[in-house]
Amino acid sequence: MQPGTERRQADIALSDAAIDWLVRLHSGQAVEADHQAFAAWRQRSREHELAAREAETIWHGIGIAGTRVQRAAGTKLTRRTLLGCLTLGGMALAGSTLLRPHLFADHSTGTAERATIALPDGSIALLNGDTALDVDFSAGKRHLNLLAGQALFKVRADASRPFIVAANGGSTRAVGTMFDVDIRSRDVVVTVVEGLVEVMNGIRAGSRVSAAADQRIRYAADEPPSSAEPVDADSETAWRRGKLIFNRRPLGDVVVEIERQRSGRIMIASNRLQVLEVTGVFDLADPESILSIIEQTLPVKVTRLPFVTILH
Repeated sequence: MQPGTERRQADIALSDAAIDWLVRLHSGQAVEADHQAFAAWRQRSREHELAAREAETIWHGIGIAGTRVQRAAGTKLTRRTLLGCLTLGGMALAGSTLLRPHLFADHSTGTAERATIALPDGSIALLNGDTALDVDFSAGKRHLNLLAGQALFKVRADASRPFIVAANGGSTRAVGTMFDVDIRSRDVVVTVVEGLVEVMNGIRAGSRVSAAADQRIRYAADEPPSSAEPVDADSETAWRRGKLIFNRRPLGDVVVEIERQRSGRIMIASNRLQVLEVTGVFDLADPESILSIIEQTLPVKVTRLPFVTILH
């Protein structure tokens, strides 16, 4: 047997042992002594700790499915079985995307797809990948609802009908301008390229903040809008030119951007990783290279599985 093969089998054996520990701890019958024993087990070596982390990442990816599969099979739950559960979960997740707002939206894009939409008043909406948009125009109003993703709006001036884009509990109002609305992992970011906009929060009436060209405003559904802050609008909307430009962007937001350009979900294993900062200029058409650079430059390991990629 080759040394590399022996090492691989040893790694798999540790992975199976770690998964066996998690099954025991989540069985509902574990006592404090079991938790202490697992803590001691994972401290035996660096390889034991890595196996424990991998097992925890995969386990959280399938939730309680692992315990159910073990009960149904009546056998030991191994790494291969658990990865199979995660793969099936990924298939279900992929199928469930048909139930997202994209199915019912007036306009939508798929993964890595961008579209230019001519609106009824002569305005233009540019949709990034994996984006869904509803349009409700009449003689007295111009109202749009960004259901998912990111879109840039080139608004034709019409003082009698303000142009309003709703997204995640807030709205952006403009008369004649160009601005970008981006639904990110934790909030919505409105970036003004030209003109002036007013951002409002739907929950807290009266929370209104204005922003001009090269400024942006953030808001969350349960928080008032932030103050306008300076920003390079061309860099923030570089996706229009086939680029992604990040200046200390949280990894959680970067993952949202990557998911718009590649198939499959990306899971971040911990909140600690969510806030790691990413800086660089990347090619929108090559999202895999972004993941590779993240792995090379940040304390992050990328594990690629069918339908799901795990950052841990």
